[in-house]
Parts: sequence; structure tokens; C-alpha cells
Amino acid sequence: MSSASTALRTSQPVRRRAFKRRWVPSWTTLIICQLGILFLALGLWYVLVRINVLPKYVFGQPILVFLQIWEWMRTGEILVHLWITLSETALSFVLGTLAGAIAGLWLGLNPFPATLFDPYIKALNAMPRVIMGPIFLVWFGLGIWSKVALGVTLVFCVVFFNVFQGVREVNPVILANARMLGANSRQLLKTVYIPSATSWVFSSLHTSVGMAFVGAVVGEYLGSARGMGYLILQAESVFNIDAVFAGMIVLTIFALLLDIGVTVAERRLLSWRAA
Repeated sequence: MSSASTALRTSQPVRRRAFKRRWVPSWTTLIICQLGILFLALGLWYVLVRINVLPKYVFGQPILVFLQIWEWMRTGEILVHLWITLSETALSFVLGTLAGAIAGLWLGLNPFPATLFDPYIKALNAMPRVIMGPIFLVWFGLGIWSKVALGVTLVFCVVFFNVFQGVREVNPVILANARMLGANSRQLLKTVYIPSATSWVFSSLHTSVGMAFVGAVVGEYLGSARGMGYLILQAESVFNIDAVFAGMIVLTIFALLLDIGVTVAERRLLSWRAA
């Protein structure tokens, strides 16, 4: 009897440890750790270039890269180029998202058109759409709309397939219950299909932000007179690798800011969704 009670007492701490909650870092700790990784990477970059493990003419010099960004900001040279690229990105993102969401919702709710257009949609998705950049330059010229057209084609497919899948993945039990309660087609669309598709839309928007930036920068790279892609191309033409890295860093910072904006909008609009 005593041995059984002893075994029971020794097993209790094990159970307590098994059910002990895992440590979850606070936001402050998380941000400090993330900044630590960033500074560690920058420090490693500086040291490897300094001791000539990484060639300066290929990997640039971190100090000169950030001095180049500061010079652009001080003179205001970068502002015009950045405004053009951000405008192209925003237009590509909005137009591509709207077109992809509407097309995905319509085809998801209508099986016959979905079957009819299926091979063409798959062909559009399989095609490397970046190669359409020169075609859009011929059609729309060197202005902003050739870059927007390229960005829309990249964003459209990402959003379309997510919305299409979201409509198809509606829980049939929820759909049957709504119909039993007398919901008509408009009510089903508003209360069942659109909420289901919205979750899928926001899951694709983080990728779509990057695709919109790719469309804008690649279009500027192929042919333009202004924009961050043009600025990077000019730096490449004179072998100024520090300016190339500076342009890439600026684009990355603004892409992250747009992604944060999408995250904030997602949390506000999808507050009803379980964590």
C-alpha cells in the first residue's frame, strides 16, 4: 500500500510538468530578437566584405549602401522614382485583386462556365507571365499602364485560384442548414459564400503584394524613364553595386510596410474568425 502511494506521489510532478504551459515570448522580446537577427546579418555582411571573403564589387559594402540611401533621401532623388513604383504597385494590387475575386466568385458559383474556361485559366496560370512584359510595352507604351498590366496578370491568378477554391470549399452542412432556414441565393452569397471566400482572399493578399511589386519593378526594368526598376538598371549599367543593393533594400522595406497594412486590414475585417 505504501509503495503504491509513493509511486502515485512521484508521478504527480511528472503530470504537472507535462501539462505545464509552454513559454510564449512577449511582443517586446520578439521584436528585440528579430532586430538582433537583422543586426547580426548586417554585421556578418560587413565583416565578410571587410576581410575580403566576399568581393566588394559583387556584394557591395554595407556602409556605402546605407550612405547611398541617405544621399537619395537627402537630395530627394529617390522620391519621384519611389512614388511611381508605389503607384504602379497599388494599382496592380487593387485591380488584380478585384478582378481575381470577382472572376473566382463567379466561376466558383457557376459550374458550367468554370468547366468551359478551365483549360484557358490553367494555361494562363502555367504561362510565365513575366514574358508578357515586352508585349505590354508595345501595347501600352513606356508609361505607367504597361507596368500595371503586368502586375495585374501576376496578382490576378493568385487571388483567383484562392477565391475559387474558397467558394468550392464551403462546408456543405452550413450550406444545407442555411437553405433549410429559407435563405435565398442572395442571402447565401452574403452570409455563406463571401465570408468563406474572404478568408481565402486575405491568405492570398500577402503573396499578391509581392507579385504587384514584381510586376512594377520588372516592367520598369524592361523599359521606363522613371521608377525604382529604372534606378536600379541605371546603377547596374555603371557597375554601381552599392546603389543596386540600396534600391533593393528600399523596395524590401516598402513591400514589408504594405504587407503589414494587409495584416492590419485582415485582423480588422476578419475579427469574427477564430484565432
